[in-house]
Amino acid sequence: MIDMKRIYPLMLAALMLCSCGQAADNTAESTTSGSISSDVLSKETETAAETAQTEDSLRTFSAADEKYVRLLGRTAENDGVLWLGQTDSGCEFSFTGTMASMTVLGDDTANTNGEGSYARFAVYLNGERVLDELVKEKEKTYDIFSSDEEKENTVSIIKLSEASNSAFGIKDITVDSDKDPVPTEEKALKIEFIGDSITCGYGVDDEVKEHHFSTATEDGTKTYAYKAAKALDADYSMVCNSGHGIISGYTTQGKKVAAQQMPKFYTKTARSYTRAGEFSINDVMWDFDRFVPDIIVINLGTNDSSYTGANSEYQNEFRDAYVEFLKKLRKYNPDAYILCTLGIMGNDLYPSIEEAVGMYTDETGDERVSAFLFGTQDGSTGFAADWHPTEATHQIAADKLVQEIERLGLKK
Repeated sequence: MIDMKRIYPLMLAALMLCSCGQAADNTAESTTSGSISSDVLSKETETAAETAQTEDSLRTFSAADEKYVRLLGRTAENDGVLWLGQTDSGCEFSFTGTMASMTVLGDDTANTNGEGSYARFAVYLNGERVLDELVKEKEKTYDIFSSDEEKENTVSIIKLSEASNSAFGIKDITVDSDKDPVPTEEKALKIEFIGDSITCGYGVDDEVKEHHFSTATEDGTKTYAYKAAKALDADYSMVCNSGHGIISGYTTQGKKVAAQQMPKFYTKTARSYTRAGEFSINDVMWDFDRFVPDIIVINLGTNDSSYTGANSEYQNEFRDAYVEFLKKLRKYNPDAYILCTLGIMGNDLYPSIEEAVGMYTDETGDERVSAFLFGTQDGSTGFAADWHPTEATHQIAADKLVQEIERLGLKK
């Protein structure tokens, strides 16, 4: 639509020029070399109007501004920049227009030789992945969409890799549209997933079991958690870090790795080892009013078993710590149903989880918690890096989780 407030001054100027030309020459020949053609004036006026319209329709906004976007998962804002750390965190919006772009900021990993640790993200346009990038630069602008004609679009920006190794920021987003973009609608059901490398999508894009960790082969959208959320038409929030557990991170020497106890970091927006100058998403405490889950799915214990082994004393330590974690979860999520799962990469500690659920219920009277055993991968659908589940294995687990949530009557 042409802005007539801008056109009227241009038309008036054109009329004045025409009047001057007619006053200087009242002859019947109206197209002498000293006069201005009305066709030329019309084209100049039209061009000026189109330029004004284009400038007016370019809209740049903060990706952290919920007036324009819907935030996905745990995110943090710093000086107007939306920082993404957690797996599958991001933002989403809809607009009608001819162009969209975004400017991304890298953390300190992007400014060094961070091979294997660069943040990986994807951009979806109307459900189709149009960008899949590693953040290797301090600042870079990406084109998302361009068309000669206006089109309705939904844009989703999702971090594919985990928070431990890197985070990245969305400085701003620009669209060419006559109207402001709008956030997409929230889902009726909300699920929080708490897990380790399985929930992070460790190695899912590298189906060679002898290969090792790289953020470049992580993809949170191919995990059981993301797939289950989509199947249930639910909003999600992932809280996950590779190698972490309830009482110990992964160990090959039988020694406890207390630095990787997930319960310690549950109240943080993300557990990350990196910074972006003075800022780190690791320093940001999470506001539990921002995402209120209906269901919490815990998938921890795989790494703990590397420490506990068959030692009953260590297994009881895991069980007791699990009970305390359930209390912590209930403190921050008074209305959520808590589903305690294990099994995709081994089920050694599942009996301890069952005991923990029983002890917690007996002590608190809280019956909105239960245990659920996944099937253990058997290699029939292959193995990803470091023996992690493939996307096909994740799909099997997602299907089973959806069935259990439906059986419990938790689907909305």
